[in-house]
Amino acid sequence: MLSTTIKSEISNLWDKLWSGGIANPLTAIEQISYLLFMKRIDELDLKRKSDADFLGQKYVSIFDGVDEDGEENEKKRWSYFKQLEGGDMLKHVQVKVFPYIKNLKNGNQVFSEHMKDAAFIIPKASLLVEAVNIIDNIYNEIEREQREGQSFQDTQGDVYEYLLSEIASAGKNGQFRTPRHIIQMICALVDPKLGEEVCDPACGTGGFLLGAYQHILTQHTSDKYLEKDDNGIVRGLVGDKLTDERQWQQLKEKTFYGYDFDTTMVRIGLMNLMLHGIDHPNIDYKDTLSKKYDENNRYDAVMANPPFKGSIDKSDINEDLSINTTKTELLFVNRIINMLRLGGRAGVIVPDGVLFGSSNAHRNLRKMLIEDCELQGVVSMPSGVFKPYAGVSTAVLIFVKGGSTENVWFYDMQADGFSLDDKRSRISDNDIPDIISKWQSRNPQTDTDRKQKAFFVPRKEIEDNKYDLSINSYKVTEYKVVEYEDSKKIIERIEKLENEIIEGLSSLKQ
Repeated sequence: MLSTTIKSEISNLWDKLWSGGIANPLTAIEQISYLLFMKRIDELDLKRKSDADFLGQKYVSIFDGVDEDGEENEKKRWSYFKQLEGGDMLKHVQVKVFPYIKNLKNGNQVFSEHMKDAAFIIPKASLLVEAVNIIDNIYNEIEREQREGQSFQDTQGDVYEYLLSEIASAGKNGQFRTPRHIIQMICALVDPKLGEEVCDPACGTGGFLLGAYQHILTQHTSDKYLEKDDNGIVRGLVGDKLTDERQWQQLKEKTFYGYDFDTTMVRIGLMNLMLHGIDHPNIDYKDTLSKKYDENNRYDAVMANPPFKGSIDKSDINEDLSINTTKTELLFVNRIINMLRLGGRAGVIVPDGVLFGSSNAHRNLRKMLIEDCELQGVVSMPSGVFKPYAGVSTAVLIFVKGGSTENVWFYDMQADGFSLDDKRSRISDNDIPDIISKWQSRNPQTDTDRKQKAFFVPRKEIEDNKYDLSINSYKVTEYKVVEYEDSKKIIERIEKLENEIIEGLSSLKQ
């Protein structure tokens, strides 16, 4: 949880960028990302050099050597240029530092691979100086909290998450951030594990990959470090049970994979994971619906909130996708099925229309989920979950590739711990802990009462209902009979009241 001081500094940074002419939130996030990256690689390099000196090992710094003008690369460090005067700082960052980090060839700097078309557009020297000072203040506060027992990595990541939460309008193509507590819920249902490969084919800011990382860390954290967060979900990000360095290497380098067709989102997603401690995130620029994507039967777990809106040019749709449509919300589910290994698991958010749409494409996709996969669960979410970005009703599909669907578990979520209006204020009603608990103990033999929030529906009934997966098609709504008082008694009581009024008026006249 971020301190009030850090939140105040972040708000100050937003205000400075806004007043300095960078009003687009995504553009602002991107420019902040570049500055955070400059700060991070300097500190990380100094730490690695210090560790190598302590162990008596040789270390080759990414700031060794000179550039084509004969200037030492040491002068590209954050710790160097932050001391320059305004005009000198702006020119130095624009001409020297930014081009240098764009072209870093060090294998550890995945971020730089996606910087080719990046542009540093902070226009004023005074704005850059203010931004650099604010970021330094934020890191000083993080270090102060670290001395008091907070995790540096977690707080540093929370800073970036808080920055992302300030994006108050949907991006292009219906993109918007998935709330963290919804991601945590889906991670609990899909349950990714160490040693598995996890992917998000429309990763955006990398929220699902980060959620999966934190879910796996929780699995490998001792009970004494576990605690329930504000959403009632048990979390522990220490990972103290991972005692072999090879386990950490597997987790940070060979576990998480993401793709997005927006280069800005790719850079933001990379930064998000790196600031949370994943030094080698595998996020790439790619349209996973297009003919250029060819990774089938690869991943153990896929979690995604793909774009709900829009369609793709029919001529560019990958031939591997068998659903005959241009609607992206249907094609992405088809893509996810293809991406999974046999036995792989998926959790995907879809608009309600996918559950009951009457077109051949809608019906064929649901048939595919029932017949070619084991559709395990459908969690119906209320329409306000994605406000203020969108008010559309959504659901989470949980399925396994291959196998056979015998029964489908449905849950009617009524509340997610926040009000369902644009303000999304925290409230006490929250079904998420109950969803996770009931999912882990679900039983098709006993969970048959359709008056409850959670219940099973047999495959045959779904097939007979044209593969309809809308919870309202199966849930039994119990209507309470309201008993009214006898109408004669009501009339007598009204007459009595009328008489009392008349007597009162008469008394008032006198």
